[in-house]
Formats: sequence, C-alpha cells, structure tokens
Amino acid sequence: MNIDKRSIETIRFLSVDAVNRANSGHPGLPMGVATMAYVLFKEHLKFNPADPNWLDRDRFILSAGHGSMLQYSLLHLFGYDLSMEEIKNFRQLGSKTPGHPEYGITPGVEMTTGPLGQGLAASVGFAMAEARLAAELNTEENNLIDHYTYVIVGDGDLMEGVSYEACSLAGHLRLNKLIVLFDSNEITIDGRTDLARSEDIQQRFRSINWNTILVEDGNDYQAVNQAINQAKSSDKPTLIELKTIIGYGSINKADSSAAHGAPLGVEEARLTKQAFGWDPDKEFHVPPQVADNYATIVKQKQRDYDDWMERFNALDNKQEVLDRLKTEPGEGMLDGLFSVESVSKATRVHGQTMINALYPYAPYLFGGSADLAGSNLSTIDSADFFSAENRTGANVHFGIREFAMACIVNGITLHGGYRAFGSTFLSFADYMKPAIRLAALMEIPSVFIFTHDSIGVGEDGPTHQPIEQALMLRSIPGMHVFRPADSAETAIAYYQAFSGDRPACILLTRQNLPELSLNMTDGLRGGYVAYETGQQPDLIVMASGSELYLAVEAAKALQEEIQIRVVSMLSMELFEQQPEEYKKKVLPDDIRKRFAIEAASRRSWDRYLGLDGDSLTLDRFGESAPGKDLFEHFGFTTEQVTERIRRYMQI
Repeated sequence: MNIDKRSIETIRFLSVDAVNRANSGHPGLPMGVATMAYVLFKEHLKFNPADPNWLDRDRFILSAGHGSMLQYSLLHLFGYDLSMEEIKNFRQLGSKTPGHPEYGITPGVEMTTGPLGQGLAASVGFAMAEARLAAELNTEENNLIDHYTYVIVGDGDLMEGVSYEACSLAGHLRLNKLIVLFDSNEITIDGRTDLARSEDIQQRFRSINWNTILVEDGNDYQAVNQAINQAKSSDKPTLIELKTIIGYGSINKADSSAAHGAPLGVEEARLTKQAFGWDPDKEFHVPPQVADNYATIVKQKQRDYDDWMERFNALDNKQEVLDRLKTEPGEGMLDGLFSVESVSKATRVHGQTMINALYPYAPYLFGGSADLAGSNLSTIDSADFFSAENRTGANVHFGIREFAMACIVNGITLHGGYRAFGSTFLSFADYMKPAIRLAALMEIPSVFIFTHDSIGVGEDGPTHQPIEQALMLRSIPGMHVFRPADSAETAIAYYQAFSGDRPACILLTRQNLPELSLNMTDGLRGGYVAYETGQQPDLIVMASGSELYLAVEAAKALQEEIQIRVVSMLSMELFEQQPEEYKKKVLPDDIRKRFAIEAASRRSWDRYLGLDGDSLTLDRFGESAPGKDLFEHFGFTTEQVTERIRRYMQI
C-alpha cells in the first residue's frame, strides 16, 4: 500500500461523505486539491494541533472557502480538536464544521473565508505582520519569528478584483514568505473559465513582481513538493499554478461544473470509491494505517514545536515579548489622550493628534491610508513606513486599494502582534464593505478610520459626500461606529477602538468644529447627556459628530422657552450595550418629544425617535459647493435648527 496515496484518498472521501450526508456543499475542490494540500501539510507546514495558536506556526488560509470540507478533513486527520462526529455534522446547526470556514468556530481555521478573493487579500496582511514581527523580535542568536503564509485559491479568487489589488502590493513589498497554491481546474459554476477569462495568469503575476511556478499535474506528489521548496527559496511572493481536475476521480462528474457545488450523490460516491479500490459501502472511513500515518506526521511536527518552545523559554526577555504580543494599551493611555491640548479643529486633525499620542502606549499599531495620508492625517510621525527595504515601519502606503486595504488590515489583525487600521474617505466605505463585514463576523478588532464624513466635504460634490454610509456601518452586527464631536470625544473614540475587542469605525470631519467642553462623565458609555437647560426636560435633542454643537447652541437659544436635554450619540452600539437602567436614564420613556440632528440618513435614529419624534437629517444626495454654503442650504445652522425645533414643539 502506498500510504501517502491512501492518506490523500482519505481526505477526498471524508469530504465526499460529509457533503453527501449534509446534502449540500462543494466536493469538487477537496477531490481536486487533496494531493497539494496533503503535501503542504506533511512536508512543509509548521503546526501543532495541541497548540493551534502557536506564535510561530505557518498560517494556512483556504481562500476558496467553499471547499471547506478539505480543511475540515485535514484538521481532523492531523489531530486537531475536530472529531469525526463534527465531520458528520458538516453544515449542521451548532457544529464546528459550518458551510464555509469560520474563525473562532473551528480550531486551526485562521480566518473566515468564502467571499472569494478575501482570503488571498488578507494573506498579504498575514505576511506583512510576520515580516514586521520578525524584524522587531528576532536577534542574531534567535529567529523567534520565521514562518510562511500559505494560501489555496481557485479560479474564482483570481477573478475577483481584490486579489489583484492585494497581490500588486505584495509584489511591491516583496513578501517572499507568501506562497499561493492556485487550484487551476478551469471550471466555475457556469462552465469553463474561458466563458469569461482569457488572460495569462502567470504573466499577470510576473508583471506585479511575483515568482511563478507551473505544475502540470497537481496530483504529482514530487512535483508539488519540489514547487513548494522552490517557492520557499524565492525573494518574491510566489504563485504556484497547479493543473488539477475538479472532482478528481468522480466517474461521471469530474472536470465539470456538476462537481462544484452539489453532492456527488450516494451512487456516484460508491462508483468513485470502487474505482479507487475502496469499499463502496463504507462511509467516513479512516483506515488504521492511514490514521497511524497521520499520527506519525504529527509527532514529527511536535519536534519542531518543542525545539521552538525550548528556545522561547530560554529567552532572557521572555516576559517582555509576551507583554508586547498582548496588544493591550499601556497604563495611562486614556489620560494621555485627554491631556492633549483642546482647540477648535476638524476631528480628522484631532485624529492625527490621537494616533500619534497613542503610539507610545501602543507600539502594536500598524496601518495607514489608501493614498490619502495627507487628507486622512493617519500617519504616525515618529514611525517609519513599512517597505521592502524596511520591515520595521508601522505606517503603510496601501495605495489606491480601499477593498484590499481593509482585507489586509484584517489579515494583520488576525496574525497577531498588531492592531491594524486603514483610512480613507467615508464615501469609499462602500468599496470596503465586504471586508468590514467580515471583520465583524470574525469579531476581530480591526479599525477603519474614515474622514470627510458629511456634506462638509464641500466642492467635491455628492460623489464624495457620504449620506447613507454611516447607516450602512451601523447596520453591521458587532461593529462599533464612533462619530466624535470634538477633541474629547475623539480621544474616547480612539481609546475605545484601539483597546476594545471588536472592530470599530471612526468617522471624522474635514471642517473645523468648536470645542464643546461637554459633560463627559459618561462619555465612555457611547451615549450620554452632554448638556441640558433644566431638571425636567420638555424635549430631548440627539446628535452626533459635527451636528452636536448645533444641538447645544439650539438648546441655549431656546432655554427661555423650553427645557432641553442634549444627548450625544458618540457610538450607538456602545450605548446599546449599556444596562437598561442607564439607557432609560439618558432617554426616559416618558419624554416622547425627541429630535435628532445628523447630516446623514434618518434611519439610524428611528429607534430612538419613536412615533412622536422628528429630525433634521439628510435623505437625499448633496451638492457641489463650499461646505459652509451646503450646511446653510440644507438647514444645518443654529438659526435654522432653532426654528425647526420651535415648529416641532409648536412654540
């Protein structure tokens, strides 16, 4: 018996059986790429199933996440905490084997994948984090950080535009420890890839400074092994194109779309097993010799792990390294942010101050802007830029690649050792939405900084004036969205975003705003009473960001006529997490007269306004004109707000 061949077939048939039992899934990819995956795991991948979060493990990302049973079969066979019962429960409620790989659900899964292209794009972030961490922690005596990022992609991944965005940057940065294995089966759901694609993939990658290798037969064990070895010796990132057959071995469905996204079926599975010399009546079968083979491989991997742990435990500065890797803020960070001089500026300028004030407390910051550093003001002045020549830089030139930037930010965050951030104009959040959503789904603390947050953008016009984007971001479960009004609120936003355990978006202005000297006692709660003119309010006025000062000024102007409470909604999501007692204290149920002010969609505010509320919001696109003129045109001035409230209150 060829034990490697039998071990590879076991991967195939576990996948086939799981998809059949679930009556849904994608058997074609696991059947086609089982050989390359087995070679990668056996001959190259550094891992320890008993310690899935080992710092110096190689990272494996299945970007073609629809083929998730490939990864689950590998993890089960290589001894991770993924039982045969979980394999049998593929795609069932509450299992550790969901339809697409999910970070935090399955041990050994490095990130949630499935939306094509995002795994590959995020892998660039993984490789960047490895390179910087190695430059930061390695010494001549001890290579503490020395691992690769391996990715399996399909034709669909490479059709997605984000893959080109991210890989272009990877080539520019010469991320030579990024190795991509391309499952080149030339089949998509609709048919053969030549229906919609005719470019030379390898030439495309060579043009963006990648090393490329072609393996004519993806089932040739030695050729696959040799290709990976060759890739590891390159000074560039490498794309290994492996010619494969989707649904390899299937009697009637191989090399066709029929093998992509539907079960083989019981009879086809029997025929296929029979053709490989397997008992066609056995399901979820792992031959004893195969189980022993996998156990032997894991024992060999354990030696690498033990050697590394011995070196790590012998470090003189072991505790210092552990403390650094926690990515937790240094003591006094919030006080340090609040101590910054308070002057009337745009909140994007306050943001620049905060990111620089943060850095001494948070050396784990890693990020930058999508070619808008001079506008987003996101550069850490005391740090270098990360580059092919300088791996220690904390700043990143992402280029005009908003979607890729967001994916890379997720990859850096997932790798560990850093809190990553990316910055651009708020109107371009639409380009980034899929990656922002994935950050929320994974519950990872990626930070997205958006400036030019309203019609205050001015002359650039409605294409650059965000109206619905804040609503979109607030609608994402688990996302914390901050829209600060002055320096103090900006300090809170940066503190919460860069010390919390969930992803965050910070929305900042282009235009200058006054310092409000608000009552910040409960500012860390997201929503709080910022100002009030009496003990028994007749009206609650709610606002965020650049419109909060309008609410305060209107309250002052009307204080002889009605009593007004002004509530700042710095972060609706944080406010919603507060105890009901606190929320009702800020927004008492018996005060039904409520008014919201925000130069954006009203829909964010409906849950707080109730049936009797009113608002001054913006539910149409803006215009091209100076920002000051636009605010006046759309009614966002103290005088106009005051008059609107008078009409609403009938005074």
